[in-house]
Amino acid sequence: MIVSATEMLKKAHEGHYAVAQFNINNLEWTKSVLTACEEMKSPVILGVSEGAGKYMCGFKTVADMVKNIHDALGITVPVAIHLDHGTYDGAKAAIEAGFTSVMFDGSHYDIEENIEKSKEIIALAHSKGISVECEVGGIGGEEDGVTSMGEVADPEECRRVNELGVDFLAAGIGNIHGKYPANWAGLNFEVLGKIQEVTNGRPLVLHGGSGIPVDQVKRAISLGVSKINVNTELQLVFADATRKYIEEGNDQKGKGYDPRKLLAPGAKAIIEKCKAMIVDFGSDNKA
Repeated sequence: MIVSATEMLKKAHEGHYAVAQFNINNLEWTKSVLTACEEMKSPVILGVSEGAGKYMCGFKTVADMVKNIHDALGITVPVAIHLDHGTYDGAKAAIEAGFTSVMFDGSHYDIEENIEKSKEIIALAHSKGISVECEVGGIGGEEDGVTSMGEVADPEECRRVNELGVDFLAAGIGNIHGKYPANWAGLNFEVLGKIQEVTNGRPLVLHGGSGIPVDQVKRAISLGVSKINVNTELQLVFADATRKYIEEGNDQKGKGYDPRKLLAPGAKAIIEKCKAMIVDFGSDNKA
């Protein structure tokens, strides 16, 4: 069932597990993620960046595609269609297109402008039963052209955004998008603990969930993280499986060049990686 992310994350927070946001990039991605989550009986958030939305010919196309695949597969677990790192205008467009959840990322503004714009998006989304995620502090790396060094969030700023009534909050704690470098210092659990304290138990979001050691993931969940974003790991396993298929010459055997056959190993790899991460996050059998 397609829903907002509010209720699934409240349950995750209360149950001390996390729901995965698996970002989708095309039909194969969507089908694989939904298949894995249905098999594992796990709720899921399908993340769509503005760049991915443009690649897939617009937010309306994405929303319709997800809903149609959801129905065709007979999906029974809760599914949210979520805008990832949305701009002010992008969040409005996603709401209009039929997304059930949006992130407004105002972290690159000063805190006053971030709060003002967040307030407007929250009011608009809530009037339509749509959940909202906002961000304080920077998530390291690059996402759709927005670059950050991974600034650690100010707990006081988190408190102020929390008071707007946001449904879940992303706060930088040393996490980054993409691959983690060998000299990565790890997550800042001291700051995470302070943020959870000042936000009065609000579900928190860990961006850059690809490559974080499982022990750190579990500790973050124990400190209030209820949503973990994953994109890079799925891209890597898809690329590896596709490369192996071609290097073994399978695309030259029979009709191995048929896209349905060519993309099948990568799609299967996504399913298996999703299932493994769902177990790590503890959301299996929580639908």
